[in-house]
Amino acid sequence: MKIFEVNTRELEKDFLEVHVLINKAYPNWIQPLDSDVLSVFDKSKNKILQKAEAIRWILKNDQGKLIGRIAAFVNKKYSNKGDDVEVGGVGFFDCIDDHKAAELLFDTAKKWLMDRGMEAMDGPINLGDRDKWWGLLVEGFHPPIYNMNYNPPYYEKLFEAYGFQNFYNQLCWSLTVSGETHQLAPKFYEAHKKYSGAPDFKAEFINKKNLEKYARDLSIVYNKAWAQHEGNKDISPEQVLKLFNTIKPVLDEKLIWFAYYKDEPVAMWVNLPDINQVIKHLHGKFGWFSKLKFFLIKKLVKNENFIGLAFGVVPEFQGKGLDYYLIVEAEQVIKSTTSYKKLELYWQGDFNPKILSISKNLGGKHNRTLVTYRYLFDRNKKFERHPVLL
Repeated sequence: MKIFEVNTRELEKDFLEVHVLINKAYPNWIQPLDSDVLSVFDKSKNKILQKAEAIRWILKNDQGKLIGRIAAFVNKKYSNKGDDVEVGGVGFFDCIDDHKAAELLFDTAKKWLMDRGMEAMDGPINLGDRDKWWGLLVEGFHPPIYNMNYNPPYYEKLFEAYGFQNFYNQLCWSLTVSGETHQLAPKFYEAHKKYSGAPDFKAEFINKKNLEKYARDLSIVYNKAWAQHEGNKDISPEQVLKLFNTIKPVLDEKLIWFAYYKDEPVAMWVNLPDINQVIKHLHGKFGWFSKLKFFLIKKLVKNENFIGLAFGVVPEFQGKGLDYYLIVEAEQVIKSTTSYKKLELYWQGDFNPKILSISKNLGGKHNRTLVTYRYLFDRNKKFERHPVLL
């Protein structure tokens, strides 16, 4: 076996190809867009690379056949609550079912990270947002949602045989959007009655003609509710607006909601259509012909699935039922005016009982589990799982 650093266009193509070769035998796998993967390693598209480092390798056997790949990251801003070591990352791992091949990939990443002062590596993770390419799929091998990792089941034993330990589980939930008038738990409708008659409170879905306003609103709620958790940083209205404009072609106004108190945003619920139901027909490409194909399929085929990406309530209104009020307002509109039949919530860490409780109360069913693993370079150091957020 021989490992090669990805430093040419041809090797970059191999980096994409090995993922296809190893996963194509699994019927529920959906090939991600090449452009989405490559953008992680492009300084012009991934601003984190201005202050971070990333490297990729591919692995070939003695006959020159592609049998594996891995990427490694050093991002000084990456942190988790309770970390007492410098942590690097590995991701975009693919490998044949061979422990020696996997060991060579992990050893190569480990040495590179150690040379840069890292004391541990988490993986598989992304160099960037945690809603993309994060975690190893270990349960619920259903078709993945957009930018979610999918891998063969045997990857779990490759990680654990090397010595990776479960840092935290990433739990995903699904919910059938039925025609029932009162599908949610009674507490949701009780909270809805409390706020729906109060003049200082209102809930609304966004309007594409006024994205600047909603970009500001989202940044306010996010920064108050989430920016201080898990090493997250504040996001500006300009950053959110750029995101809105990027996803505008697939954005459904009735899936993004805000609650307001005296016209100030205090809660948000952000969902998007599951565009993987279209992307699965594109085979990783998104050139002009693929774009045409994408929009034709999107227009002609009803997308019955949507994805819950983010939920947040500002601290002063947490635990007061405002989240339930917002969800009921959204439920009424989504059920009566759209064709969606299934909601899948993006992953939630098992260290966050509050957000898990909301998913359970929604009536969500646990439908898949991914794992973020950690490997301590000092094998004598005591391993600690991610602390529970109180």
